[in-house]
Amino acid sequence: MEQCQAIMSSPSARIADLLAGSFAGAEMAIERLPFTIKRVRSDEDMRKAVQVRHAAYARHIPAFAQTLKAPEASDYADGAVVLLAESKLDGSPLGSTRIRNNFYQPLSVEESIVLPDWLQSRRLAEVTRLSVNEGRIGLVVKTALLKACVTYCQDHAIEWALATGRAPIDRQYERLLFVDLFEDKAPVPLKHVGNIPHRVMAFEIDTIEERWTQAKHPMLDFFCRTHHPDIDVGEREGGARAADTRRGTLPARQKVKDFSMA
Repeated sequence: MEQCQAIMSSPSARIADLLAGSFAGAEMAIERLPFTIKRVRSDEDMRKAVQVRHAAYARHIPAFAQTLKAPEASDYADGAVVLLAESKLDGSPLGSTRIRNNFYQPLSVEESIVLPDWLQSRRLAEVTRLSVNEGRIGLVVKTALLKACVTYCQDHAIEWALATGRAPIDRQYERLLFVDLFEDKAPVPLKHVGNIPHRVMAFEIDTIEERWTQAKHPMLDFFCRTHHPDIDVGEREGGARAADTRRGTLPARQKVKDFSMA
């Protein structure tokens, strides 16, 4: 019998239970969220994503936030997906992030670093511009957006997800068992984030359940044993690219379109 729980935005104890990994057992639980996560598909969706992105960066790095008042070229690039979290109550934007794979062109982080050998020719995706509103619901939204990124990677046979974080944001990726690309763990100035030094980290997608089970990770149930109908990252990879979904097979890159901002 399916287990179905409803998360209400008001009880903080319910949110705490969720983030502590309160679901147990072999059966897949069904969890309803007080918000939805979807792909940005319209100008209005993009406006909301940019709104929450700019507000989040303005709280922490206001100078760089001035460059984020409008959509970026990377939002429209081949292989890019922008995700938007919206309140079910009033449709207001609660969070956003961008995922971009390396099927068509190198990742943004590759403007600043050379990937180590163990990531060369791998199917990769980079998670950038992770942004959420302030308030107690923000942690749940961030966690759900990260799960949406994992789901996207699983649907598209991504082997490793890359993320960058400045201190102390990098610690959240450590807690998720990301690993550093470089042994010294030294922050690297990155062009796509205003040359601000960030740690560059990676997460192996296929082994998430195995690694998190071994580590008794508190997010295991939320990510791996709970179905969230309110998280919809779109269709799985198919059609002409389906033959390229084998692990270790990077599709031949196509010519990148010239996108201009309106």
